[in-house]
This record gives sequence, C-alpha cells and structure tokens, in this order.
Amino acid sequence: MSLNCKEIDVILEELDLPGSQIQSAVQSAFDIIVLRLHKKGITRQLLISLNPKACRLHETFKAVPKPAKPLRFAQFLSSKIVNGRIEAARQLGQDRIVRLDVSYAGSLFFLYLRLWSGAANFVVTGEDGTVLDAMRRLPKRGEVTGGTFSLPETAPNGDGGKNVAGKEYLVRSLPGEGSFNSKIDAFYSEQGGTLSLEALKEAATRSFEGRIGRLNAAVEKLRGKAAEFANAEALKEAGDAILSNLSSIKAGDEWLETPEERRRIKLDSKLAPAAQAGLYYDQYRKAKKGYGEIQAQIAESERELAELKAALEALLAETNPLALAKLLKQEGKGASAASAADKKRPGLAFKKGDWLILVGRDASENDELLRRHVNGNDLWLHARDYHGSYVFIKRRAGKTVPLDVLLDAGNLAIFYSKGRNSGGGDLFYTHVKYLRRAKNAPKGLVIPTQEKNLSVKLDDKRLRALESCRVAK
Repeated sequence: MSLNCKEIDVILEELDLPGSQIQSAVQSAFDIIVLRLHKKGITRQLLISLNPKACRLHETFKAVPKPAKPLRFAQFLSSKIVNGRIEAARQLGQDRIVRLDVSYAGSLFFLYLRLWSGAANFVVTGEDGTVLDAMRRLPKRGEVTGGTFSLPETAPNGDGGKNVAGKEYLVRSLPGEGSFNSKIDAFYSEQGGTLSLEALKEAATRSFEGRIGRLNAAVEKLRGKAAEFANAEALKEAGDAILSNLSSIKAGDEWLETPEERRRIKLDSKLAPAAQAGLYYDQYRKAKKGYGEIQAQIAESERELAELKAALEALLAETNPLALAKLLKQEGKGASAASAADKKRPGLAFKKGDWLILVGRDASENDELLRRHVNGNDLWLHARDYHGSYVFIKRRAGKTVPLDVLLDAGNLAIFYSKGRNSGGGDLFYTHVKYLRRAKNAPKGLVIPTQEKNLSVKLDDKRLRALESCRVAK
C-alpha cells in the first residue's frame, strides 16, 4: 500500500527538509534510493521508493547497504545535487507529487518525486523544466534526458492522475512509538510490499527450498545406487564359490547350491563355470570402485546441503529489509557463479572468440564435466572409433555454433583420444540432452542419440592456434 496525500504532508512536516544539505545518494536497488541529509547537527536518511506496491518517501532508521556497483541514477545525483542544499520541499496540491528545490554551485534543480503506484518516478529538471535525468526513463512521458517534465492539469487524489470523487483520505493509525516517520518505516519494513521483510524472507525460502529439494532428491538417488553397490563382497564370494565347486557344476545349470553356506548362486547356463566366475569378479570390481565414488559424491552433496541451509538461516535472521534485498541479490549471483565453477572445473578449457570449449582428458574428468559443468543445450563431441576425451562447446543464447569452432572442437576430440597418431578420424556430436548414461557401465560412459557425424583431419596449425587460446587455471 502506497502513501496517500495526507500522509505525505505529515511526513514532510515532521522532516522539515528546507535547509538540509544532501551529503550522499545511495541507490540500493533499481527502485529504492536513499538521500543522506544533514541539518543543524542532525543527520537523516530520506528513503524514496518507486515500488508499485509501496510508493513512499520517509525517514528510514535502517542501515542502507551500498550496491556492489553504483547504479546509474545514483551516479547522476552524485554529480549534480550531492553537496547541494534543499531550499524548499512540498507536495504539489494533493497530487502525491513532491518537489524538492535544490541549489548547488549557483544552479537550481527541481527534484520531482511522483509517488503514484502505477507510474512512479524520480525526475530531476533544470529551472526551465528540461529533464536532466530520471530514475525510470519513460520516453512516452518525455521523462528522458532532454525531455520536458509535465505536471498533471488537475490535482488528483488517485493513482496515475485519476480523480477519486468523494473519497476522503486519512492518516493511518499505525502501531508503535515515536514519529509518524518512524512508524511508517517500521510498517513498511515488516509488511510493505516486495521490499518488506516478510516478502523478502518468503522469496529467500522459495529460492533455497527449491535448490535444497533438488539436492536432497539427488542425494537419495545416490544412496540408492550406493545400496546396490554395497553387496560387492557378496559378488566376490559368489565367484569364489563357483571356482570352489567347478566339478559339481554341470552344463546347463542355472543355479549353484552350496549346502555348507546355505546359499544359491545364479548361473548363466550359456557360460562356462570359469567364465561365470570371471563375470562375478568383474561385477565385484565395478561395484567396489563405484561404491567409493558414490560415497564421495554423497559427501560432497551433503556439504553443499549444509552450506545452503546455513545460508538460508543467515538470510532469515536478517532484520533490515534493504540489507536482506542486497544479500538475496548477491546470493543469486553467487549461485550463478558457482554453477560455472571455473576455478574448480576439471580438464582443459579453450576460449575461441566468445565460444568456450571444454575438454575432459580421462573418464573422471569426462564424468565431472557431464555432471556439473555442462547443460542440455551444450554440444558434445567424441571420437567414434577410439577411447578418449569428451569435448563440449558451451552454448550461446540465440547463436549457432560456427563451423570453424566445430572444427576446433573436433580437432581437440581427436587429439585427446587414442586416435591421435592416426592423423584424423571420424567423430559424432549431439547436444548433451540427447546423451543417456549406460546402465552398469564404466564411469562417464554415455550412449548418444540424434547424433551427427563429422570427419576431421588433424590440423597442426589449428591446434597451435588453440593452444594460445587456452584458459589458464
């Protein structure tokens, strides 16, 4: 809920802004700016919000966090009005447009704060009404640099300049002690739209619970696989039992009975007993190796879960909505950076223009790149007839991979494969989303679908050029 015209008058009366020096302008969000004012030994923070659900201006008693990078309009204010003096501050009629007259370096500037839920803006003009800049640039209204700021012809009470006939506006009776400014600050901090603590904490909870839920599901899936691999010793024992009872196994037997151990071992009637024992030993080795790898993945995922839960707990403990909004924004950027994880990314990386090519040099690096560093629309390449690297071309939105980049990736796929000495070879490529993991197969092994073929001859000149494009760790 935005301020009404009566409440704006009360706020301006309490603040007594004329004579205040503007010491700084901090834009903590795209629709929030705070002016730091000083007058007669008293420093105040004047918060101006253009949020459609909470258009307002009032003194704020909360700490105002600075953005990581100064925003455009705050930089403009710093160059034009910071260190200026407020000569007058008033609401124009009952229009919910506040004008601050600011003198600085011999010039007079008008700061118009239009607090309409549907068309809020903060516009700075010269004395002649020419717009110098606006917090929200609205060309249709002329609210861009060089435009002309126009006031409404009437004195409306409603949103967007519309009269609300017969409606009487009253100053809300809010809980709490102190001035109306302090009550309004507390009210909006707790429940005032998208920048309220309640709304911000709800947004944080939604964001984190989604990520936590997905990670929990992944951990449960890994634990299911770990349970399958946990019987590795039983597989070895089965192989041992077969070798110990070779003389009692007949051709075509489907089961081996071991009365002394009271167990039955499944046999493949088409295999010789020794080959059947070898099969169990192979399964044992795969299960033992896979169990250790999955346990490591579970430990890493549980560590990530603990970090996410701790981050959410810290956000929910924050009591300053402006600080919480900044933390949420930083957390979002952090999540994006973590998803790239360039510093921890395995294998090799090559940057050709705006295209990034990733190379896994062995099964572990191939698997790690697949799991954590590529997306469904990235391109995957692999030598057709040789063991070797998975090569990925990271997608660019709205762009098709150029042939030159495809040939670069193809050369890398052949060079980092067992076919390097052949001078070239065939490879196939497809999008990552068309890869399917092979069941009970070695680590990182995938089965491609919708693949296309590419024949590549190793080009020493191209490979040397790629080496100069290699991304340092």
